[in-house]
Amino acid sequence: MKIAVIGVGLIGGSLALCFRGKPDVQLVGYSHRQDLADLSVELGVVDSATLSLEEAVQDADFIFISTPVGLLETYLEQIHALPLKKGCIVTDVGSTKASIAAKARELEWKEACFIGGHPMAGSERSGVQAATSLLFENAYYVLTPEPDTDPEPIQSLSELLAYTRAKVICMEPGQHDEIVGAISHLPHIIAVALVNQISGYHDSNPLYRTLAAGGFRDITRIASSDPVVWRDILLNNRFNLLKLLRDWNVQVEGFIDQLEREDGEGISARFREAGDFRDELPERRKGAIAKTYDLYLDVPDHPGIIGRITTELGSRDVNLSNLQIIESREDVPGLMRLSFRDEVQMERAREVLSSLEFDVYAS
Repeated sequence: MKIAVIGVGLIGGSLALCFRGKPDVQLVGYSHRQDLADLSVELGVVDSATLSLEEAVQDADFIFISTPVGLLETYLEQIHALPLKKGCIVTDVGSTKASIAAKARELEWKEACFIGGHPMAGSERSGVQAATSLLFENAYYVLTPEPDTDPEPIQSLSELLAYTRAKVICMEPGQHDEIVGAISHLPHIIAVALVNQISGYHDSNPLYRTLAAGGFRDITRIASSDPVVWRDILLNNRFNLLKLLRDWNVQVEGFIDQLEREDGEGISARFREAGDFRDELPERRKGAIAKTYDLYLDVPDHPGIIGRITTELGSRDVNLSNLQIIESREDVPGLMRLSFRDEVQMERAREVLSSLEFDVYAS
């Protein structure tokens, strides 16, 4: 089986690593830059890589278009114009689905079949260097086939995606964009707007940035997402987002009204309602917004304490991906944040640090 990955970055590279578990598979990557093509082979993500789109898709059984949303339709058209193997299944990994589905409907698929897709998992990191076979585990992988799509290619693609260890579900492209717009795209807009609002206040008082460490930084971390990628996503899904933003304004106006009327009970009711719904959300399934795996611990102001912590974790094969001292003052315990790539590493670190009598807690 030949699988072509068009764009071997975080998502495309992670898919390729997952498919390495399938026997007798040939993985070919396409890149627009030679250095990226070479890197994807050097890292063992794909068997070979090329700068020729035609060479990449030639005789491919599956083609995964893993480019940014703004380039999906262009690549779909280019691939459609190439000679494809009879029965080839073409899919994408974009976080918006209605526009690519509309473009696919415009094209005549004689020998091949297009099925839209969206693996609802990601990472704060990017590029093929961040690719991992664990990225999609316990996540949802959405497929958006047309109503008249033959069930056989849908089944074939689903069977291949089983190697990602994600849960495959099917839905209509427009429904997908409405839901993902609400649970992913809207929160990104809100985070950016909130950070920019505080940044504006900071211009007249630098204490805003000083005191915005910790919780504020955590709840707005998605505001640091790639600007170009998110420009394309938001513009692509703009009609859903315009409605969502108007609904969001209703929520904000509701709080303004309650504060003006000093309606304490009404405010409490809204927090209770939100808490009840949030408590029902599944904790261990990945979603549209990348989950973080962070531990926090109080560390005394002692020489060598940071070195001791990292050494103890390293000696027990715990992979620490990032470390940050959020606060450290003389004679006052500092607050340290330790970040990990996955839940397994985080829980192992919790056990190690707890055994060393550190006070450890998750966010």
